[in-house]
Amino acid sequence: MKENLYNYILGIADNSLILGQRLGELTGHGPSLETDIACTNISLDLFGQVRSYFQYAGKVAGDGRSEDDIAMLRKERDYKNVLLVEQPNTDFAYTISRQFLFDAYHLAFLGELQKSTDLTLAAIANKCIKEVSYHERFSSDWVRRLGDGTEESKSKMQQAINDLWVYTDELFHQTEADKAMVTEGIGVDVTQLKNDYYKYVSEVLEEATLEVPDVKYFQKGGKQGIHTEHLGYILAELQYMQRAYPNMQW
Repeated sequence: MKENLYNYILGIADNSLILGQRLGELTGHGPSLETDIACTNISLDLFGQVRSYFQYAGKVAGDGRSEDDIAMLRKERDYKNVLLVEQPNTDFAYTISRQFLFDAYHLAFLGELQKSTDLTLAAIANKCIKEVSYHERFSSDWVRRLGDGTEESKSKMQQAINDLWVYTDELFHQTEADKAMVTEGIGVDVTQLKNDYYKYVSEVLEEATLEVPDVKYFQKGGKQGIHTEHLGYILAELQYMQRAYPNMQW
């Protein structure tokens, strides 16, 4: 039970950790000052959520590990984030498409996590959903704006959606920890979110005059710790200070 709960928390938190780190790379590089600040604030929101999850994970583990230890000192195969969130900031279309495809899932997920019998997870979800509802509103608005914008913005958005779509199905895969927590009434059965997710995302893409990709084969592996080459570079930057100066305290 304790091990499954610990791994379940990591599976939730690592998505926000890695996506927050990706967005943090864009600080000072946004297409406009307002959008730059918005992306930075979303990154900070995600890191704030991660702190809550990792603080709880440390208590569950009960071996003295702190939130920083859990965030900074694991090896690449120990991270359980989906492949979608580690994809690079190729351009603003990719950044927004990645954000929207995750936000639509994240918002639905937190809505269900609020019902968890684990009062700590339910409380975290209740707090986080207010932030994530803004994230989803921001990203979906940009999808519509760019998709139904100029010929160039439409082309770039369609290319980004096409490339990132192959990572969406993994959002609804269940690990053994996921299944155990669903049985206990603690976790969210993500398989039940799939149909509504694709229905909503397809509606937004239609409003944006973008086509829904016709994909039969999807990429997966992140939830089992098998990642793309991108994660290693993300962790090299994320973990540098803790690796260079072990046991440092802020």
